Amino acid sequence: MKRPISWLLTATLCPALLISCGGNQTAPQHAAPAAIPVNTYQVTEQRVTGTDTYPGTVVPLNEVELRPQVSGYITNIYVQDGQRVTKGQRLYEIDQSKYQASLQQAQANLQSARANLARVQQDVKRYERLSEQEAIAQQQLDYARADLATAQAQVAAAEAQVRSASTDLGYAVIKAPFAGTIGISQVRVGAQVSPGQPLLNTISSTDPIAVDFVINEREIGRFNQLMQGEQPDSLFTLKLNNSTVYDTPGKIIAIDRAIGRQTGTTTVRVQFHNKERLLVPGMTVEVQVLNQDIGEQLVIPYKAVTEQLGEYYVYVVQADTVVQQNVLLGTRFGADIVVREGLADGSTIVVDGIQRLRQGSKVQTGAPQANQVQPAAAN
Repeated sequence: MKRPISWLLTATLCPALLISCGGNQTAPQHAAPAAIPVNTYQVTEQRVTGTDTYPGTVVPLNEVELRPQVSGYITNIYVQDGQRVTKGQRLYEIDQSKYQASLQQAQANLQSARANLARVQQDVKRYERLSEQEAIAQQQLDYARADLATAQAQVAAAEAQVRSASTDLGYAVIKAPFAGTIGISQVRVGAQVSPGQPLLNTISSTDPIAVDFVINEREIGRFNQLMQGEQPDSLFTLKLNNSTVYDTPGKIIAIDRAIGRQTGTTTVRVQFHNKERLLVPGMTVEVQVLNQDIGEQLVIPYKAVTEQLGEYYVYVVQADTVVQQNVLLGTRFGADIVVREGLADGSTIVVDGIQRLRQGSKVQTGAPQANQVQPAAAN
């Protein structure tokens, strides 16, 4: 009986001793979060020239469709396709024989009406003298004066016919309304035309020429100030579709009268000299407009910027932690971007390792990266 009792006491006391010993042990504490390794960049000012870029379309300041205003056959074409023309230069001729005959007939009618007017005027003068002597009835003088008014109206009508016939004869020769370049002719000699149909050709001015581009309604105030104030020579420049820069700057001349209800945009027109005819109507170009990022500006690597809900921020290093700092960005220059507000010269920001960071994170910084930004204009 002693062995079972000893075994039972041992089995009962051992768990209690184990629990008692475990209760005296201290609970393990959580280790402090490890510092996140990052690379940093020291913010400095750089000389830059910032521009905003807009897609634009070359448009002529003057452009008109040439259409016939009288009917007939094309008898002459005086210009070649694509030729430069001067104001008043003859372009097309419609058969004039019918209109010359109409003019001659109108002129003959005018001469007849004037002769009749002269006769009636003499009759009135003679009847007035006889009436003073009471040699004729007053009614006969009244009839003569009525004939005089009729003859004067006939002369006026004949003069109008002469002007109309002369105008039709003038319309038979189509002349350039302004200096410019004519396009490819849509008709050939012998083609029959009628008033308004068909389109003969199109002529457009070439120098100066304009470029239209679209801006958001939020930018209208800025462009109104540019148009009303003194414009620097390099305010508006062009980049052609072959990536070459157009060597002549432009000047803003107009902002469209209204905002599109569906788009919320409007059109701005800039004028350029075009002596070499490098700008062709319909050509697409890039309009570069100087903005406020000119001169000494804070420039940082764009990869240091994080976007969240439409706002931009960077991580600024303070001692061994980081602070999330909102920034207002400006012009982007390749891999770099201007910071207009939010940072101070000499600040240290994180450029690599930002994916693991949050407000107040501890960081282990490497050597600050050298400033690689070169003074340049924005693309």
